[in-house]
Amino acid sequence: MTALRVGTRGSALALAQTRQVADSLAKASGLEIELVTITTHGDTTTESLAQLGGTGVFTGALRDALLNEEIDVAVHSLKDLPTAPHPDILLAAVPKRADARDVVCARDHLTLETLPAGARVGTGSPRRVAQLLSARADLEVVDMRGNIDTRLNRVFGEVEEDRRLDAILLAAAGIGRLGHADAASQHLELAQWPTAPGQGALALETRRQTAASPEGRAIAKALAAVNHVTSRASVAAERGVLAGLEAGCAAPLGVTALIEDGLLFVTATVYSLDGTEKLTSSHAASLEGSGQSALLEAAEDVARRVVDELLDGGAARLAPLKGATR
Repeated sequence: MTALRVGTRGSALALAQTRQVADSLAKASGLEIELVTITTHGDTTTESLAQLGGTGVFTGALRDALLNEEIDVAVHSLKDLPTAPHPDILLAAVPKRADARDVVCARDHLTLETLPAGARVGTGSPRRVAQLLSARADLEVVDMRGNIDTRLNRVFGEVEEDRRLDAILLAAAGIGRLGHADAASQHLELAQWPTAPGQGALALETRRQTAASPEGRAIAKALAAVNHVTSRASVAAERGVLAGLEAGCAAPLGVTALIEDGLLFVTATVYSLDGTEKLTSSHAASLEGSGQSALLEAAEDVARRVVDELLDGGAARLAPLKGATR
């Protein structure tokens, strides 16, 4: 193998996070790394996330390149990855997760509590819309798309005409990876403001048959070296809730999982689209082993209990959950 070909979207954020992964893979394997930029449907459309539906819009083209053997590893933001397993693709590694919180980026260092009545707050996420309206029904929530720099320009732009918003909501991990952490005027704590399943985590995928070859075994060894077992278990639990509820990007769902004192805790909240109602479920599972298999079994168990309680409590009445009929 002359080089390990690592596929990524071409956005500044995707390139920044993929370069971090590439550096780790190079150290673990001793291989030369070649970055291959792939354009996805989500990069070219101007539709809102709710209209797009979410499934595969940022990952489909990368997966196609993987299956066509144009790349050896695909790097995704894990929250963009479909929950259904792919028959020919393996989730080979989840590196250590970054900050999973959302942040408020507001003019004059304002916070969610100190924004004036009627302030214009931008987001493209139905979850964040519902959370904003639940916390501050007096705010004007503005739908927006674009990369992080474009969004920040809507608040902090040098030209007055560009500054059309008082604040925006972003992922802490994203602005941190791009060196814009100082734009955050407030970090929203997960206990009160759960975020998207897998937010802050990356997913590294390979072809399932790759491991059968000598080159594939070298790739698998490098991926195993960058895999972070507890991060993988936490996001597996969060994505288990997402899958069990059959909730797509249009569903206002926030999930938080953490491992502490030998327990895996999962809390999930389903919101109505207008933020006027919400339903929360919290459960924990005991971790009897420290290996990845044991942690993933615990993640599956606790996610199932959270899903059952939410559906029995009427989550399908609040939000668009496919197939949720209880």
